[in-house]
Amino acid sequence: MEIENKSYSAPVLPVPGTLLLPGTTIRLKDLSKTDIHRLQEDLFVAVPVRSESGRDTWKDTDFYNYGVTCMITSVEDSDATAVTLQRVQIVQMIGGRFPAAVYELAADQEDLDDRAVQDMLGYIRNLVKEISSRIRGGERIARIAEGYSDINQLITYLAQYMPLSAQERFELLEMDSVKERCLHFIDLLLRQKEMISLNLEMQEKLSGEASKYYKEQALRRQIQALKEELEETTGEADGDRDDSFGARIMASDMPEEIQEAMLEEARKLENQSQAGPETDNIRTYLEFALSLPWKKEPVQEADLDKAREILNSRHYGMDKVKERIVQHLAVMRLRKTNKGSALLLVGPPGTGKTSLGKSIAEALDRPYVRMSLGGVRDESEIRGHRRTYVGSMAGRVLQSMKKAGQTNPVMILDEVDKLMQGGFSGDPAAAMLEVLDPEQNDTFSDHYLDQPYDLSDVFFIATANSLDTIPGPLLDRMEVIEVPSYTGEEKFHIAHDHLIPEVLRDHGIEKDQLVITDSAIETLVDNYTMEAGCRGLKKRIATIARHESEKILKDGRVTVEAANLEEILGPVTARHEKVKDSNPAGVVTGLAWTAVGGEVLFIETTDMPGTNQMILTGQLGDVMKESARIALSLLKSRLPMDAALFKDRDLHIHFPAGATPKDGPSAGITIFTALASLVTGRPVSSHLAMTGEVSLSGNVLPIGGLREKLYGAQRAGITKVLIPWDNRQDLAEVPASVKEKLEIVPVRTVEDVLRETLGIALPPVTPFVNPNVSVTIL
Repeated sequence: MEIENKSYSAPVLPVPGTLLLPGTTIRLKDLSKTDIHRLQEDLFVAVPVRSESGRDTWKDTDFYNYGVTCMITSVEDSDATAVTLQRVQIVQMIGGRFPAAVYELAADQEDLDDRAVQDMLGYIRNLVKEISSRIRGGERIARIAEGYSDINQLITYLAQYMPLSAQERFELLEMDSVKERCLHFIDLLLRQKEMISLNLEMQEKLSGEASKYYKEQALRRQIQALKEELEETTGEADGDRDDSFGARIMASDMPEEIQEAMLEEARKLENQSQAGPETDNIRTYLEFALSLPWKKEPVQEADLDKAREILNSRHYGMDKVKERIVQHLAVMRLRKTNKGSALLLVGPPGTGKTSLGKSIAEALDRPYVRMSLGGVRDESEIRGHRRTYVGSMAGRVLQSMKKAGQTNPVMILDEVDKLMQGGFSGDPAAAMLEVLDPEQNDTFSDHYLDQPYDLSDVFFIATANSLDTIPGPLLDRMEVIEVPSYTGEEKFHIAHDHLIPEVLRDHGIEKDQLVITDSAIETLVDNYTMEAGCRGLKKRIATIARHESEKILKDGRVTVEAANLEEILGPVTARHEKVKDSNPAGVVTGLAWTAVGGEVLFIETTDMPGTNQMILTGQLGDVMKESARIALSLLKSRLPMDAALFKDRDLHIHFPAGATPKDGPSAGITIFTALASLVTGRPVSSHLAMTGEVSLSGNVLPIGGLREKLYGAQRAGITKVLIPWDNRQDLAEVPASVKEKLEIVPVRTVEDVLRETLGIALPPVTPFVNPNVSVTIL
């Protein structure tokens, strides 16, 4: 929750479809007056977005995590020109109509001397000349490219004429090394050159084959006429000829009613002209139907010991998740049928949800197929297109079944939470209801096949990052298994046992050629990654492998220590709050849950002359503001003190890291304790932290995210933690290595909290009785 000294904040301009590199000029079009006003005030950050189209409101997930600082140099109507200054890494993105960001400078690694830069420029210019000679208007592009002497400016100029995806443009910006950026851009240029050459060859070939095609069509019509005349002469009937489709249909394992429908299509094919367009449509349809698996697979009992062994060997930690999966397989074994199931693995990115699906497929000895649902907005992508449309084809479900080759595969439905809302093209989420409903999916209807297909033996495993965007009816059809974020210890073992060997294999490095010490891995986890999963950690390890590859070729063996990481990866990019030696009165340490794990949160309070007002700062949400009001009311009602104490004083409660939005009720007892510490003048130990919601009656209520919060406390140097009494059962999910380093104290009421923190006891509650009110007891 800390913003380090070298962090800055600035407004953000989303930039779709443009390559951003430092030291260049960009043209900004169709800006609103509000945008121009807020961007002209000072520096702003231009950040590439994942979508090529603009929108009114932006989410933090729409943005990539690198951008460039910019300054507007001129404005003309709704257009503006800006110069890009420095490359930055986004630490915290705040979405909305007018997004903003907290960022750190990420300067380019200037690893090319002047001679190397000139060589790179010359090579790129020569490539551009070769390419420009093959495209219309290319001479002008090559001529302008000759005038650039800055490598970033040349890359930016050329990129606008290349069909680069948003991800490819971002990769150029993300690279620290100017040398790697140049080499990567040269690869893109070479790919563009090959594509243009291939297109020219195809055009020449197609123009030559066009006349050949029409000649073949004429010959086919003549052959068909001769066949018809021969039939009239010999009396040979259509049914007497060799019917390869009919034989294949009869030999297939299709249900009888579907066989009849396919045979009818085969008879239509026989009656069609060999050159007619309908002929190809029917032939393609029959080939697809015959390529689908129809045969029911024999029942295979799941080997639970094998499943547990595979899950343990492929995935470190996640004991609860693996146990839930094994239990699910045990139920399947007890049912003694192949009837499929639908699981939903939900958790942060990079936590191994998709790879868990692969392990389940291996444990069950079934085919594995993956179907990505992210961004799907057309129902036809699930159900297929009707055959009346030109270019119609089956939907993704049946295409995946064709790929699997069996009726009982393990099918991964990736990113089911990112299905787009239905519109004029239908609702893909509604189409998925039939796929996942065990009462309906034995007669799944694909628009293209137009026949019922049995999906009941398929083991569906959906993955998602959040449950919030999954429609309720779709969520009801799946058994939810939560995949939590990894702790630092788990990341260490995953890196040591899985990621490092995998990266070494990918880079052609032997195990004994590159040794990354345990201390280096721990530093990587703590200081160079801030994520729930391990994808960023793997990228950092890959960066180390690339950096040390030249030394390996030279020396044969390289050892990377923690002290070498700053030279390889640059300055530390992830910093976590650490406990201080002592806290003054009014400052208490709380615990917060974030998307990338747990953090400690310092709550600061002070008072000043005023008019009995409470000031709240730190970009707090409504729920947290209500927690502060409850804590203050509870303090006034329970702490023995003069009621006039607050009459001429104002209270100020501040949550540091003011640029980061904060919300939730779990800081209730922390706010209450901070106010009590301020009023009594007694400091709370800096090595004690707490989390819990407080009610107006003084009860401590349960909270969520305890596992992540306790890990954040242990990492920050906390030794004692107060948790709600009703969260005791959640301690079973906390790794033993974390619990061993913490004294965890469950508390029921604020009396327990103050006894543990300030060493004071609250007097019993004295109810207020109005003497003017008389009550008759019946």
